[in-house]
Amino acid sequence: MNNSDYRKHDGLDLARMLCNKEVTPLELMDCAIDRAEQINPKINALCNANYEQARETARAATLKGHFGALPFLLKDSGLGYPALTNSLGSRLFEGTEINFNSTLTSRFLDDGLVPFARTTVPEFSMAPTTEAIQNGGPTRNPWDLARSTGGSSGGAAAAIAAGIVPLAHASDGGGSIRIPASCCGIYGLKPSRGLIPTGPARGEGWGGLATDGVLSRSVRDTAAALDGIAGMEIGAPYAAPPKRGAYLENLDKPFARPLRIATWKVGFEDIPVHEDCIAALITAKTLLESMGHEVVESPLPPIQFSKFVEAQINVMAANVTVSVNGKVRNNLGSGWEQKLEPAILDAYQRGKTLSAETYAMAITRFHTIGRQLENYIRDFDFILTPTLMQPPAELGAINMDDDFFSFRTKISRYATFLAIINASGQPAASVPLHWSSSDLPIGVQLIAPFGAEDSLLRLSARLEEVQPWFGKLPAI
Repeated sequence: MNNSDYRKHDGLDLARMLCNKEVTPLELMDCAIDRAEQINPKINALCNANYEQARETARAATLKGHFGALPFLLKDSGLGYPALTNSLGSRLFEGTEINFNSTLTSRFLDDGLVPFARTTVPEFSMAPTTEAIQNGGPTRNPWDLARSTGGSSGGAAAAIAAGIVPLAHASDGGGSIRIPASCCGIYGLKPSRGLIPTGPARGEGWGGLATDGVLSRSVRDTAAALDGIAGMEIGAPYAAPPKRGAYLENLDKPFARPLRIATWKVGFEDIPVHEDCIAALITAKTLLESMGHEVVESPLPPIQFSKFVEAQINVMAANVTVSVNGKVRNNLGSGWEQKLEPAILDAYQRGKTLSAETYAMAITRFHTIGRQLENYIRDFDFILTPTLMQPPAELGAINMDDDFFSFRTKISRYATFLAIINASGQPAASVPLHWSSSDLPIGVQLIAPFGAEDSLLRLSARLEEVQPWFGKLPAI
């Protein structure tokens, strides 16, 4: 199999070929590594690679799970896997070793996914673009090398769009799966809070905002991956509702009736939506209505958006302080501050000054939004929004040179409809249905009720059927 043939298949198709002995695990790993060596110098999507170890693992692999022995990438976000070091996109954490598999890593491995590198992230995964100094330069969008891939799972999305792998690990604490999915023209589903394990080293990320998942080119790859990794973990502080059957098996199940879908076209506090993002929304609305569903323009829920953004900033800053102190507690005089980018250093300093009351009130605001949004969606089956308020950002447009509050406030005007769904804990997906006149991907977001991944995947699959995107690839 050559690289051109390799890119024509999604993960499940490659797994079928493995099962039929049309290709070997080592041949697939060689394809992935060859493509990485060819294209990564142009897009800077991978870091901390261990190609020879991956080849040895593939050579000895036995087929298992949904994916057999498929090349895979782990995000540089601290997920434990001893074969690949972490940096968290930070010079301070460069070369960090974790000597055990996280629960999620073990589930990936059991499902037949073979990691061979990490994917680039912004420092501490705190930006909607991937331009960390640690990465040696920005991660570039395969559709336009002057544009951002999105973040924080920007390296993962770029690697998938460029054909290095068909799916990859990702995580989302404020849009970090959905932003790069939109920017790179692929599918990205943020699961419900508590569906994906976070242990054994931690119980939650960012006050319950963060969850892990995957990015992929096909809906069915995401469905299969979720079947492999979803499910409560002993001792976890959250648990999503149990699955209503296997996601992959139920993917073709029809809806019993036409769906009622709310749509938001105006941002909170009148944050403007770019005309290309409105065009994407119209594309999605037209497709859904052609399928017989009702799409209703609906007023926004009464969320106090600025207060939510401040609460998010405070929780993130507190977590930066905890992470940094864990690294430097016994080495405070070593000039480590110079290894943090300005916004993250400011977040660390902000976190040190926060009171317990401020943190507790922030968590309470998240919980309030969860109740508001779950009550709101009771009148509908889904909510349809633009994924982003603007097309993929130009590189350098959103950087970490600001103070943390200004930096995150700017982000809230770019990804307005995303982090509130981290607060609510509901599942949401960015679906690649539209490309601008300048051939930039523009995603739309579908939000489902808590625990309704099965319905979200089924609707996504119907949209993929009526307007396929799998064969639309960047010319790189």
